[in-house]
Amino acid sequence: MSDTIEKVKCLIIGSGPAGYTAAIYAARANMNPVLYQGTQPGGQLTTTNEVENFPGYVDGVTGPEMMIQLQSQAQRFGTDVRDGWATKVDFSGDIHKVWINDTKEIHCETVIISTGASAKYLGLPSEQKYLQLGGGVSACAVCDGFFYRNQEVVIVGAGDSACEEAHYLSKLCTKVTMVVRKDEFRASKIMAERVQKTKNITIMFNTETDEVLGDGQVVTGVRLKNNVTGELTEIPATGFFVAIGHKPNTDIFKDYIDLDATGYIKNIPGTSKTNVAGVFVAGDAADHVYRQAITAAGTGCMAALDAERYLASKD
Repeated sequence: MSDTIEKVKCLIIGSGPAGYTAAIYAARANMNPVLYQGTQPGGQLTTTNEVENFPGYVDGVTGPEMMIQLQSQAQRFGTDVRDGWATKVDFSGDIHKVWINDTKEIHCETVIISTGASAKYLGLPSEQKYLQLGGGVSACAVCDGFFYRNQEVVIVGAGDSACEEAHYLSKLCTKVTMVVRKDEFRASKIMAERVQKTKNITIMFNTETDEVLGDGQVVTGVRLKNNVTGELTEIPATGFFVAIGHKPNTDIFKDYIDLDATGYIKNIPGTSKTNVAGVFVAGDAADHVYRQAITAAGTGCMAALDAERYLASKD
């Protein structure tokens, strides 16, 4: 444990669009924000090759490039951006205590949680290979579906989100193959019926992904296995979408912050406020519906404004 305790007016935990936007607003309000980047500096967007739906980037931008620009903008106004991640918190008293890397203790007047959520993947080596290469593996159809217009793609998943993303892809792609591990959907009846009635969606029940195929640079197909018969089938595809859920990065807050059944932080509707006064949330740590860079940035703005008003009320 550190011998010295640092006092901070505004601590931002996480460095995606939500965290950096909160930092920009907080810094401009003279809140002297300190931002810790977390285990994945830049958040999920650092695994996104092209971002074309964020306003202002006429020709698109890579995810890492956008995060570098947001970081530079936050630092321009005085944000103290640091390496490290929060490993423990204590929100039981008037002073919000946060420990960084299990060693440094910080006492905060306000805290903005922007730790995001991590997409769940199958964990296949071939899947991870093409994910890292940016060569055809994605966990966000709305983000990346545009790049697969008039092509054939595969999507894995059986819940409402998977059905929604499959239906979205069906409007862009010539063929969508939906891979469902069991013999039925987990999705609501209305969502399941929607994909079943869509002509260019083929549903393969009792099926799992055996391997993502490619040429070493991009995805060219998928080998599927029927988990009842053991039969292997190879189908052509240029895109492989995984829609098996997200895990919010909120475990360290569960003893103090109200979470829903799947771990997303509950905020007071219409605000970024949590159940703990002076602690606010922004981005995907509280958003299981939209999960877009632009909505995360918007809630980052809200969190900074709410934190500023909270501090003003205490003066």
